[in-house]
Amino acid sequence: MYDVIIIGGGPGGYNAAIRAGQLGLSVAVIEGAQHLGGTCLNVGCMPAKSLLHASELYEMARTEFASFGIAVEPRLDLARMMAQKTEAVAKLVKGVEFLFRKNKVEWVRGWGRLDGESRVRVTGSTGEISVIEGRNIVLATGSRPSTLPGVCVDHRNIVTSTEALSFTQVPDRLIVIGAGVVGLEMGSIWCRLGSEVTVLEYADTILPGTDREIARTLERSLRKQGLNIRLGVRVASATPSDGAAVVTIEADSGVEAEKLMADKVLVAVGRRAFTDGLGLEVVGIVPDARGAIPHDGHYRTSAPGVWVIGDVTHGAMLAHKAEEEAIECIEIIAGKVSVSDDSDIPVVVYTRPELAAIGASEEELTAAGIDFRVGRFQFMANSRARINHETDGLVKMLVDTASDRILGIHMVGPQVGEMIAEARMALTFAATAEDVARTIHPHPTRSEALRQAAMDSAGWAMQA
Repeated sequence: MYDVIIIGGGPGGYNAAIRAGQLGLSVAVIEGAQHLGGTCLNVGCMPAKSLLHASELYEMARTEFASFGIAVEPRLDLARMMAQKTEAVAKLVKGVEFLFRKNKVEWVRGWGRLDGESRVRVTGSTGEISVIEGRNIVLATGSRPSTLPGVCVDHRNIVTSTEALSFTQVPDRLIVIGAGVVGLEMGSIWCRLGSEVTVLEYADTILPGTDREIARTLERSLRKQGLNIRLGVRVASATPSDGAAVVTIEADSGVEAEKLMADKVLVAVGRRAFTDGLGLEVVGIVPDARGAIPHDGHYRTSAPGVWVIGDVTHGAMLAHKAEEEAIECIEIIAGKVSVSDDSDIPVVVYTRPELAAIGASEEELTAAGIDFRVGRFQFMANSRARINHETDGLVKMLVDTASDRILGIHMVGPQVGEMIAEARMALTFAATAEDVARTIHPHPTRSEALRQAAMDSAGWAMQA
């Protein structure tokens, strides 16, 4: 009998396994996919970031290199771009396999299903069935793309992000349904590579739930890059048609429905917990209204010895959230005191410029009746950004008026995803704006914009 059985080999599952191995627990991971790493490594975060980076370089070579005195005539080799993506992902997957061997983690190849207390039934690739037992079972099966009523995903012309990461040619016209993180990132990739991209969003803003000022700032940049973003529209249907697709937008009162044609339609309206075939009913676990598996706040489900982490439970569907939950869950199983503050999870959108945010938005603070100050600093005034010709965006800091404690930090700008960890540290240790303002930041760096925003919250920004 294993100490821990983990169902799912994605970021939550493989990090849980590694931590269990480090703590001396016997551990098995059940994963039926050909490779470890789950959605993130194989058909999500990592391949998307590879194409985002490659498409940025291509776009820079076409439109920006000349301003730096570099004369080139770039030619897109999409097959090679996809190949280098696959090669990079394969190396990451091999890295996870190495860490399994290093930490004595057993990979049980197959699909796991709860089979009673302490038991998991595993169905292999050829249909063979075996049963393994574990004192603790961790559910880490992740999530899958959601869709909409009337939208017929055929995985050819109407696709999810999985297929959009592997197009064999650049679509002349691409419609993206949903202006969330996935929709904007994927839309950016194919826009840079030559697609005419239209993004349709039901809400009146991109990235619903994000600080409005920051969302508008990113929206302006994306529009300048060529994305046609349409807000406040409801997609009534999307259907394949003669090797292409037709999207119907529901009409306002007295107006005819609008039909849009595209070579490809990407459905990017979020994700939902993946629990199909998991056997929850066998142990009496009932998913919540949105299909996620609830827990007691410390990852214990209603079934004895069964735990849950990552996308398949509640909270943000982010790989770094799953990783943190994996560590804490395993440490609790091992009898260690493990306390993690997941109240503020950083979010990054890897467009160009990037968006990164943590903590409360201006709208949330206003609705809660909290008295706050705002500090802003534009990247236009940041030395490193000016030198690099990357001046779109700003840092926005929200500060409690009475205590000077930082309540939220929201950024749009060059590689702000690399700056958000400092913001997370500030919130974790209840830093004040003055703490950040008095902290030396190296010059010239983009991170100085964070310090200047802190200064500005008290009215003494030095570089603007």
